[in-house]
Amino acid sequence: MTVSLVCGLLGGLGLFIYGMMQMGDGLQKAAGDRMRRILEILTARTWMGVMVGAFVTAVIQSSSATTVMLVGFVNAGLMTLKQAVGVVMGANIGTTMTAQLIAFDLADLALPAVGLGFIITFFSRKKIHKYLGQVILGFGLLFLGMTVMTDTMRPLRDNPAFVQWIAGFGKYPLLGVLAGVAMTVTIQSSSATIGLLMAAASQGLVGFDAAIPVLFGDNIGTCITAVLASIGASLSARRTALAHVLFNVFGTIMFLTLLPLFKVFVHAVTPSGDIERLIANAHTSFNVLNTLVWLPMAGLLARIATAVYPGQEVIMEHGPKYLDRRMLSTPSIALQLAVKELVRMSGIAREMVKDAGQALLAGKPSAVSKSINAREEVVDNLQAEIILYLSTLMAQGVLTQPQSTRLAGMLHVVNDIERIGDHAVNISGFAIDRVEQGLEFSDEAKSELADLFARVDEVISDAVQALERNDPALAQDVWEKEKHIDELEDVLRTSHLRRLNQGRCSPASGVIYVEVVDNLERMADHAVNLADAVVQNTLPPHE
Repeated sequence: MTVSLVCGLLGGLGLFIYGMMQMGDGLQKAAGDRMRRILEILTARTWMGVMVGAFVTAVIQSSSATTVMLVGFVNAGLMTLKQAVGVVMGANIGTTMTAQLIAFDLADLALPAVGLGFIITFFSRKKIHKYLGQVILGFGLLFLGMTVMTDTMRPLRDNPAFVQWIAGFGKYPLLGVLAGVAMTVTIQSSSATIGLLMAAASQGLVGFDAAIPVLFGDNIGTCITAVLASIGASLSARRTALAHVLFNVFGTIMFLTLLPLFKVFVHAVTPSGDIERLIANAHTSFNVLNTLVWLPMAGLLARIATAVYPGQEVIMEHGPKYLDRRMLSTPSIALQLAVKELVRMSGIAREMVKDAGQALLAGKPSAVSKSINAREEVVDNLQAEIILYLSTLMAQGVLTQPQSTRLAGMLHVVNDIERIGDHAVNISGFAIDRVEQGLEFSDEAKSELADLFARVDEVISDAVQALERNDPALAQDVWEKEKHIDELEDVLRTSHLRRLNQGRCSPASGVIYVEVVDNLERMADHAVNLADAVVQNTLPPHE
C-alpha cells in the first residue's frame, strides 16, 4: 500500500506540475515577449507594479518565474528595488489564480481537455493554435493530476496516525508553517503544494484550521527560487529576493497573530463553506490583505533589505545616455551625440573584454560571466537605439554629403562594437568550459594570452579615442598595431603546436587556446573598422 500511495502521489503531482508548466508555457508563447516588456515598462509606481505583477503571474502561472525575471531585471539595472517590491506583492496575488481554478469542480473535463489539447497541438499548423492547444492540454493534465492525487489519498482517511499528525497543524500552527515551507522548497511550486493540500482536504484529511498554517508556509517556501536566482547576482538583485522573503515572513507572523480574525474573514467571503474554496480564498485573502498592509510601506521593505545587504550598488545604465531626439533637427549636434553614445558603448564592450580575460586567466568565471552577460544586454540595447537614432536622422533628408558619409560609417561602427562584445561573451564561455572540464594552461600559454589581451585592449582603446577625437593619425596607429597582432597570431599558433607536440599542453586546452586567440584577433579587426570610419569616413567590411 505504501508503495502504491507514494507512486500515486508522485505521479499525480508530476501530472499536476507538468500540466501547470504546459499552461504557463503556452500562454507565454502566445503572448510572445509581451510579459517581459510589461514587467519592464509598466512599473513606474508601486501600485502599478502590484497590478502588473498580479497580471503577469496569473498569465504565466508561476510567481517563481515572475520573481526570477525581476531578479534579472534588477540585476541588469532595468528596474529599481522599490519597483521590484511592488511587482513581488502582485506576483503573490497572481499565483493564487491556480488555487481558485482548482477549487472549481472540473475534474470531469480533464480527459476531454487532454484529448482536445492534443488534437489541436498535433494537427494545427499555425503557432498560435498550437499554443492554444498546449494551454488546453496543460489544463487537462493539471486536473487529471489533481484527480490522481485525490484518489490516492482516499485510503489515508482510515489511517489514525496520519489523521492525528495532520490535525496537529491546527493545534500547533508553527508546525504547519514549517511543513508548508519544507514542502514548497522541495517542490519549488506553491501552486503544486496548494493543490496537494486541496486534494487532501477534499478527502477530509485536512481541516480548514490545519490547512491555514500550511498555506502560510507555502508562501514563504515559494521564495526559494528567487533566492537561488539571486546567488552571485548584484546587490539589488539579492535585495529583491530578500524583500520577497520578508514580505511573506512578515505576513505570516502578522496573520498567525490574528489567526482567529483571519479565519472569520475567510468564512465571510466564502458563503458556500466548501473546504477547497475556503483554502483557495484563504490563499488569495492572505496575499491581497498582506499587499494592502505593505503597499504604503514598500519603501520600508526596500530599506530593510538594503540594511541586511549594505553597500553601494554599481548601477549599470540601460538605454542611451546622450541621444536626444530633439537634436535631430540639428544634424551636426545629433551626430556628435551619436559619437558620444558610440564611445560609451565602446567603453562597455572594452570592459567586457577585460572581464573575459580575467575570467579566463584567473579561472574564476562564474561571477564575471554574469557581469559580462549583463553588459551584453546593455550593448545590444544601445546598438538598436543608436541605429534607430541614426536611421531617423537619415530619413529626414537634411544631411549634407559629408554628414551622410559620416553617418553611414557610424552605422557600420555600431555593429563592430557590438561584435566586440559578442567575442567577449564567447571568451567568457570558454572560461566556463575550462573550469568545468578542469583544464589548465601552461605558464607560457597564460603569458602569451595575457600579452595578447593587453595588445587588443590597447588597439580598442586607441580606436575609440580616434573616433571620439576624430583623430586620423591615431587611427593610422591602430592599423599598424593591428598588423602586429595579425603577425603575433601566427607566432602564437606555432608556439601552441610546439607545446602540443612536446606534450606540455592537452588537446582540450589547446582547442580553447586557439579559439581565444581567434576571437581576440577578430576583436582587433573590428577595432580597425572603427579606425577606418575616422580615416576614410566610410567603412568597408574588414573581416
